[in-house]
Formats: sequence, C-alpha cells, structure tokens
Amino acid sequence: MEAVMVTAESAKTKPNKMPVIPITEIEQSAFCSTEDDLETKTLEKEFEIGVNWQKIPISYLRATPEELDSRIHQAKNKLGNRLVVLGHHYQRNEIIRYADYRGDSFKLSQYAASQPKSDFIIFCGVHFMAETADILSGDHQSVILPNLTAGCSMADMAQIDDVMDCWDDLTDVLGQGGIIPITYMNSTAAIKALCGRGGGIVCTSSNATAAFEWALGQGQKILFLPDQHLGRNTAHKLGIGLEETLVWNPFKPMGGHSREALSNAKVILWQGHCSVHTRFNVSQIEKARTDHPKVSVIVHPECTMEVVKAADFNGSTEFIIKTVSEAPAGTTWAIGTEISLVNRIAQENPDKTVFCLDSVVCPCSTMYRIHPAYLSWVLDGLNEGVVVNQIQVDNETKNEARLALDRMLALV
Repeated sequence: MEAVMVTAESAKTKPNKMPVIPITEIEQSAFCSTEDDLETKTLEKEFEIGVNWQKIPISYLRATPEELDSRIHQAKNKLGNRLVVLGHHYQRNEIIRYADYRGDSFKLSQYAASQPKSDFIIFCGVHFMAETADILSGDHQSVILPNLTAGCSMADMAQIDDVMDCWDDLTDVLGQGGIIPITYMNSTAAIKALCGRGGGIVCTSSNATAAFEWALGQGQKILFLPDQHLGRNTAHKLGIGLEETLVWNPFKPMGGHSREALSNAKVILWQGHCSVHTRFNVSQIEKARTDHPKVSVIVHPECTMEVVKAADFNGSTEFIIKTVSEAPAGTTWAIGTEISLVNRIAQENPDKTVFCLDSVVCPCSTMYRIHPAYLSWVLDGLNEGVVVNQIQVDNETKNEARLALDRMLALV
C-alpha cells in the first residue's frame, strides 16, 4: 500500500486572478433527495453519480456495507488505544457509529490533543479540521483524513494567494496594524497562520462575538474570513450596521471598492459562504410556522441574516444540539443546519417533533465523502504499518497558526 502525504505551506505569491468555483461547491447537490433516509451504498455505486473523489483499490469500492462493518471493527480492535477515530456531527451515521468521540471541528481537535497515548488520529471530517488537529496534537501523532478530496467549499473560497493580496491591499490603505484579521475555524492552516502573524485570532461560531470584541479592542477595523454570513450576523449582534460593512470580492481590484470606502468600513467580510446553510430561506421558516403553529425555529449563524432574524434561536452546532435536547417533551423544532445532524437529533429526541427546514434532503457533500470504504482502507493501512493520507502542516505555518488559536483559547 502506497503512503500519501499532504503538506500545508505558507504561500506569498500573487497569481493572476480568475474566478474559480470550487469543485466542492459544484458537487454540493450531488446527493440531494426528497427522501428522508440517506442510505449508504457501495462506494462504487456512489461513484456512479459522477463525483470527483479519491480513488482506492477496487476491493473497497465493491465491498458491501455489511462487509465494511466487519472489517472496520476488526481493524479498530487490532489497533486498540493506539488509535482514536473522531467523527464530526455532520458525518453520515454509517461513519459516526465508529467514532470514539464526536463533536464540532474545534472540540474534536481539542480532544485529539488530549489523547497523547494515541499514535493515530483518524479525523472523519474535512481537510481544514485535520490540519487543526495536526497543529494541536503532538509531534508523535499522525493525523489521517480518510478521503483527501473531503475539503470544504467555504474554506476553498478563500485561497491563501487571494487572501494575501487582500491583506497587502488593506495594509497599504490602512497601514500596518490598521485592521485585525479574524478567521473562522473553517479555513486553511495558511490563513490561520496569516492571522497569527498579523496580530489576529481564530474563532468558532460559538465565540465569534467574543473574538469580534477582542479584535475591536486591538484596532478599529476587522477583516473577517471566510464566511460573510457569520461575520455579518456577528457584526449585527454588536450593533455594527450594514452601512459599516463591506464584502471583499477577491476577483476584483481592491475587492471591488475604493480606498475611501475601505477606510470608512468597520468590518470587511470575505466573499465566502457555506453551501449547506445558504440553502435555508425565510419562506421555509414561514411554511414551518404555518404547518406547525407552536414550532420553534433554530438555525446556524452561517445562514443569511434574513434567516437568522426570522428564526427564534441561532447558534453553533453544539448550541443547537443542547437547546433541542434540553427542551421540554412535546415541543416542535424546525432546524436550519446539516441534514445528517438534524436526523440524528430527531432520533435522539423521540419525545419531540424535530425536522429540517429544507424539505429537500441535501447532506454536506464534502462531509459525505467520508464513506466507510475509505475508513476501512486507511485502517487496513495502519495495521500493515503504512500511514495513508497523513495531513501535515509545516512547522512555520503550524507555529503562526497556533498563535491565533492560542489567542482564541484565551477568550474561553
């Protein structure tokens, strides 16, 4: 078995600008369905949809879910406590069942760092999550992503070269220290490193408000990457009006703005979004209220401002889980977040009515790329003494990114 390694380097070049739609965005609707149940097929069958996923040996492609289940359990048992499998909340149930721990991206990375006895960390999530786990884990630990094509469309919308061009333009207009960069956790290690050396910070959806308050204590302006909606919703929560925010278009000179407009703005938002959460709209909320007069609507802050304003509650993945789980029996909840998580919340709260705002079932296409066949493949490699799909962040990037992460941790 051939080992595959991926590195994250700090890039500082300025290529010609051409609008590019990430393949992760194009494939977002590949598994959309009107059926409630997203049944896992053989990987070979899922390939027939035309997705551009990592190729693995044919024996794994054709293995049935039952065969893979047996292989995965056997392989995990052989590795024992040398292995920890992490499962993000948005993973399909056929992956979550093998997770030793489940949570959001940062919670999982923190857990990985707290398991020094584990030589191998298999991160069933997407690429930026595995990078963060590598930054926070020990040098003796190998972080593995089962499918290298499991990226994140939002993270892919903020390429480091484009962000560096933006940063150079902003520091030219505003001067060194004139703007504080904040990056959402859903970003590459290279962008986290830029925030580290630029005096900025990383945030999650649960502490974005605290990160904004911290940044405004350091300077008068914020560059928020890469999700414009979380940035806009957080700014609104702090009383920063739309007239004080701008969206930076990386494919236009100066982000599409004049020097004067940039000087007058308080928050500059990168033009990125979540392909899952921007599917939700106010009409869906209105329909939920018509069909269920006593419904409570809860959404993720990656949704548009209009959706967040129309909802009863908004918050992080962990907030959504906690709020619904602690709600009284008999209550009804319409949730605006990823369908695999919504289905799991419904299963774990049978005393409540829980449903997704969007009647069309669309899983996060990049999370869905972690098929049991990939997990079986990387586990077999470990038992053969081969680390497959190891994610490694170079030391310079790791150290600079750690600065931004440590500033966030100091807020908690």
